[in-house]
Amino acid sequence: MRSDRRMFLIGGTAVAAGLVVPWYLGQRAGPGGLPLAASRGAGLAPNAWVHVAPDNTVTVWLAKSEMGQGVYTALAQILGEELDVDPRKLRIEFAPVDAAYNSPFAPLQFTGGSMSINTSYEQLRMAGASARAMLVAAAAKRWGVAAATLRTHDGKVLGPDGSATYGELAIEAARRKPPRNVVLKDPANFRYIGRPLRRLDSDLKITGRARFGIDVIRPDMAHAALARSPVFGGRLRSFDDSGARAVPGVLDVKRVSAGVAVLATHTWAALQGRDALRIEWDEGAGAALSTDGLRTQYRALLQQQGVTAQDVGDVDAALGSGARAIDVEYELPFLAHACMEPLNCVAHVTAEGCEVWTGTQFQSPDRDAAAALLGMRPEQVQIHTQFLGGGFGRRANPQSDFVLEAVELAREAGRPVKITWTREDDMRAGWYRPFGLSRIRAAVDADGLPLAWHHTLATQPLLRGTLFAGFIPKDQPDPSIVEGAMHMPYAIANLRVSVHEAHSVVPVQWWRSVGHSHTAFAVNSAIDELAALGGRDPLSVRRVLLADKPRHLAVLNAAAQRAGWGRALEPGHFHGIALQESFGSIVAQVAEVSVKGGAVRVHRMTCAIDCGLAVNPAGVIAQMESAVVFGLTAALHGEIRIEAGRAVQSNFDDYPLLRIGQMPFVDTILVAGDGPMGGAGEPGVPPVAPAVCNAIFAATGKRIRRLPVTSSL
Repeated sequence: MRSDRRMFLIGGTAVAAGLVVPWYLGQRAGPGGLPLAASRGAGLAPNAWVHVAPDNTVTVWLAKSEMGQGVYTALAQILGEELDVDPRKLRIEFAPVDAAYNSPFAPLQFTGGSMSINTSYEQLRMAGASARAMLVAAAAKRWGVAAATLRTHDGKVLGPDGSATYGELAIEAARRKPPRNVVLKDPANFRYIGRPLRRLDSDLKITGRARFGIDVIRPDMAHAALARSPVFGGRLRSFDDSGARAVPGVLDVKRVSAGVAVLATHTWAALQGRDALRIEWDEGAGAALSTDGLRTQYRALLQQQGVTAQDVGDVDAALGSGARAIDVEYELPFLAHACMEPLNCVAHVTAEGCEVWTGTQFQSPDRDAAAALLGMRPEQVQIHTQFLGGGFGRRANPQSDFVLEAVELAREAGRPVKITWTREDDMRAGWYRPFGLSRIRAAVDADGLPLAWHHTLATQPLLRGTLFAGFIPKDQPDPSIVEGAMHMPYAIANLRVSVHEAHSVVPVQWWRSVGHSHTAFAVNSAIDELAALGGRDPLSVRRVLLADKPRHLAVLNAAAQRAGWGRALEPGHFHGIALQESFGSIVAQVAEVSVKGGAVRVHRMTCAIDCGLAVNPAGVIAQMESAVVFGLTAALHGEIRIEAGRAVQSNFDDYPLLRIGQMPFVDTILVAGDGPMGGAGEPGVPPVAPAVCNAIFAATGKRIRRLPVTSSL
């Protein structure tokens, strides 16, 4: 993995205003050995994203996974805008794995980091504009007129004396070469980009026509359930499968890399067979692991300097000269991703190749991992991306775990195999948001404003050992730990951030908002503590610290004004505020909270976001509402505790989600900033917990420094 000029140019670049050089447009071999565009049948296929058939069907291929975040709609809006076709009339398909769909900054096809829209925006605009230009040129030749005299509207080319549908022109247009330069629309003329659009996948999901990974059925398919070590890092010692083989419907029992798999005619038989296995595990050193032990270990690390990630001013001197100071610790637990659709995968391995059907965020890494396991060339493996019933990062697994389990079993069984994880499998097998501690030593000056800040973090890194390890700067800590703490927007003259990269056998990976879910809580909680220490209002302190950040200040003020900060609230209701910049977007949230007898009720969340251009404003609003659900679940209830090397929680009875009756009203403001396009899927999560906990302090005078709230209040 590398990020350099050459790799960037594979994705493409822009030149003079209004003119663009098309990005790599998919001339590499696709399924069946044909060039990707040519493999899509008669009609116009000038690039990897669009195909116009003679019957007037216009198909757009999505290289990103749809897991509820709305890219199925927004990406179609972008291409439909430049092609001049109503997005609601497009036929939408998930794309195969191909270099045409790689990220602009890395040779990977994946969905994550809230980058689906901003990394596809120019690609899809150019793809649509290129196809439109070819259709116009075909019409101009047919009618013997200059192309400049023609225009397009709703899938037709319009001329002085008539019109032709795109389908009628598709064959003629396909004979032309794609233009080297295309003119993109003036944003002032946008009809679809920037306007709210009802989700295009709603009807599919309401009617049950949307196919998720768990819906996939293949001929002669076996169903599998897998017994994994109950202890992190444990290994299989021996097993007795006689009980499993006696279960009606069980076909076979196999020892595999991850444990013992039971193959059956249906999932229930596979699960019953798994329960009938008698297994002896070598628990190993992981059996001594516990959350309490990790806490002790991390606290010891926080007393040491760590690797310095940022150092501005003279922190030690400022800490010593401050009028008042704090030395506080914040703790965040392991968290499960808890996707509504359990993990699953179908694989079929033959001598010629392998096909995989699953809801994945990691198309090309999963393909390459399967090829390596099978000793095949990557092009011999096809990934059929399905709808995802939630992802939150879990379906972009750095080891392609659930995909490789299905591939290994399909190879051994000689038939298609579908592996299905239970909720307990998912909760107890790891790949969590890391457990982590922060220590913040800070001081205020005589005016009550922050003067010094030393933030030390201890947690497991997420990028090391993965495909993204190349993005870790030399001699620097893993960015997944320090994002949001390093280069935070609050202007404090004397600031140091230091890191301890901790390690354990508990598998961890990115969780919605990644490191920002840690750092936003610590930073925004400590800012509030300093405001109280200096006798100042938390909003006014933030305004001072953001005085040189007009975009941040605009977002902060929008949220505060809409929420009515400083005005009298209903008796027993209190406000808390937080702001975080993440994934290219700035989000501020105000929580309105009441606390009765130790029970916290969040009544209203006011959310302001500046994400640059919002392709589908309705989608951004939905993402903020989703982030509040996700963030409140984590803040109020979420925790995976480790005891004797095992996860204590196993299902939604002891890992509760936010209920409908607990959901607050969410008021979202889209702040029109002049910055680049940012993300929407992840940035709404980080400010939720600190805003709520700061409101709890306003209500009770008690600081919440350890999440979930239920463990502290």
